Parts: sequence; C-alpha cells; structure tokens
Amino acid sequence: MGRLAGFRYREIVRKLKVCGFDFDRQAAGSHEIWFNSGTNRYTTVPNHPGDMPEGTLRAILRQAGVEQDDFLKC
Repeated sequence: MGRLAGFRYREIVRKLKVCGFDFDRQAAGSHEIWFNSGTNRYTTVPNHPGDMPEGTLRAILRQAGVEQDDFLKC
C-alpha cells in the first residue's frame, strides 16, 4: 500500500478544500466537479462509498495540479 491508500471521499474533499478547491457542479452519476479559482483548474471526484483506489486518487491530484506531498500536508 502506498502513501495515498486508505482515503475516503470525505477526507479527500476536506483536503481539497484546504488546497483551495470548491464544489462547482454535479457531473454524471455520483461524480462531482471541483474548481480552484486560484489556479483555474478543475478536477473530477467520484463520490463512492469505501476507500478510494490509490490510482484514482493519483489521477484526481494530477488533474488538480496538486503534488502528493502537498495533498498529504493539507
């Protein structure tokens, strides 16, 4: 298990808010679009029960332009 394993939706959203992201709109199904007005970047976050797969969280952070270390410090 890597450093990004074991995060749930609520924890990810809490950290994204600290990193400057706000809820923008509901996307298809259980996915949400989050926007950072400071960096002008969007990211899609699935709202699923249980732990987020590590690869999915990596993709969210890549899309958001947030480094792993910065995410873990938030």
